[in-house]
Amino acid sequence: MDTNMDKYLGTTLDGRYEIDEVIGSGGMAVVYKATDMRLHRPVAVKILRDEFASDEEFRARFQIEAQAVAMLSHPNIVSVFDVGHTDGVEYIVMELIEGVTLMQYMQKKGALGWKEALHFSVQMCKALEHAHSKGIVHRDIKPQNIMMLRDGTIKVADFGIAALESAQEQRSDQTIGSVHYIAPEQARGETPDTRSDIYSLGVVMYEMLTGCMPYDGDSAEQIALKHIAGMAAAPRSINPDIPEELERITMRAMNADILSRYQTAGDLLADLEDFRKLQSGVKSAGEGENGADGIFPDVEPLGRTGEMSEAKYARRRRRSRRVSIMSGTVGVLVFMIAIFVFLWNYWLKDIFSTAERVELPNFVGQNYESVVNDNANRSLFDFTVTYSIDPNVPEGQIISQDPEAGRSLMIVPEGIEVTLTVSTGVRESVVPDVLNKSLQEAIVELQNSGFKYEPAYSTSNEVTEGYVISTDPAPGGQLAEGSTVIVTISSGPELRTITMPNLVGYTEDEAINILYNNNLAYADTTYIESEQAAGTVIRQSIEAYEDVEEHTRIYLWVSTGPAETPAPTPTPTPPTQTPGEEFPSGETYFFDW
Repeated sequence: MDTNMDKYLGTTLDGRYEIDEVIGSGGMAVVYKATDMRLHRPVAVKILRDEFASDEEFRARFQIEAQAVAMLSHPNIVSVFDVGHTDGVEYIVMELIEGVTLMQYMQKKGALGWKEALHFSVQMCKALEHAHSKGIVHRDIKPQNIMMLRDGTIKVADFGIAALESAQEQRSDQTIGSVHYIAPEQARGETPDTRSDIYSLGVVMYEMLTGCMPYDGDSAEQIALKHIAGMAAAPRSINPDIPEELERITMRAMNADILSRYQTAGDLLADLEDFRKLQSGVKSAGEGENGADGIFPDVEPLGRTGEMSEAKYARRRRRSRRVSIMSGTVGVLVFMIAIFVFLWNYWLKDIFSTAERVELPNFVGQNYESVVNDNANRSLFDFTVTYSIDPNVPEGQIISQDPEAGRSLMIVPEGIEVTLTVSTGVRESVVPDVLNKSLQEAIVELQNSGFKYEPAYSTSNEVTEGYVISTDPAPGGQLAEGSTVIVTISSGPELRTITMPNLVGYTEDEAINILYNNNLAYADTTYIESEQAAGTVIRQSIEAYEDVEEHTRIYLWVSTGPAETPAPTPTPTPPTQTPGEEFPSGETYFFDW
């Protein structure tokens, strides 16, 4: 086993989470089974690998995404209990799921029956609807991220955190595990939104119903291009037992055109629920039918020349007529009884019978996790959880409920809607001093102190661009953990427009001083020959008297003086004849006498 995975075994994080064993490993993190020593319960702890924990930007993003997902609370979403940082270790504490992934289930069973696929799809859709309502996009819906409990409950894992793992897979060319479920807009490199999750869910539905992927290929690029083209075979061409309406819903969910797709998870859920209700009201083919044909075969009268006498034939004919009338009467009665039974079961019973009701229990004062995870409660109620800061109520305890306890409510198949308000508790902490620190450093310190942050920007002539000017509240102030600290960041000095001075004719040193005196920056000098005196500025990168922003870099051209004129070649002087001297033979001289 990897020593990096072993090194946390037997250790305790933050004096609370005792690491017991490794239960999973991915490219970004390792998942351990652990014990929460404070609440005495088993949990799953996901620890960020060392190479990512040392990346400040990645660590900050990890914390932000994890804290956002921790606010989700839904029976079909794996709960995030805590997010922590200690001694350079980044970790997330999650609900421990005893079950298998949907991928493992399908590998063992193959294509699922449409009723089972519908049951799972409705639960996944409810999970997406809840997460999307909180502004959380999963970005990596696939069977590997969907857990199944023994009772058939679906729990979607890694909301928000999947985005980090997906990004890491793309950097290390390991996207083949997710590319089968990738939305066309993601394949094109565009930013995914809630409709991308709906597309991926549609692909999972397709796989559950048919037992195969809508698109496959030899490489991730081939598969991605097929998603963009959107030419998947109809599910019924693979499995004719799939109802036509369920096929229509599936193909609309995974429509390559984002505008033709379901626009919200709620729209998809509504169609799935309508389909389920329609199927529960459809009478099975041939159920309750029992006609007279075939029970009493036609009686063919015999001729007078047969063995029966005319009187006997007349009696047989009268008896046959009576039997036919009785059979017809019985058939009509059976038909009417069948119609009545059908109407009673699906319409009249609701009118003439008293609907089953339940008295709403008092959940106030209980721990919300115990309430929403109780099987008896989950079978009767559809919980929505909101949070409120209350210094007088412990964290996780229910403050109020809507409707109030004691009300008699009608039991409905989709569950009685109950809203629970849960206390976040209040723990005050000191606002850290992050002045003159970079934004990333400030984010990490604020989050380690239990605060959220909201950036604001302002110009500053004293503080470097990208560094913190001030915080609200100011450093040293007391503030409830979980509150938002407004961080004002420098966007650099406020620039003003000035008139470009004339530098031509000045010496290089004089020109540079003029630039600095006008809050302009000297960039560089090019030296060239010219008729101007050496050392004189003959050109500037921005013409004089033009408008220019402060601190603009200005280039200069400086004269090295005129080019040197070469010395003329001297003309040779003819030799002078001395009386009595002869010229050398073979040489001719011309003189102008």
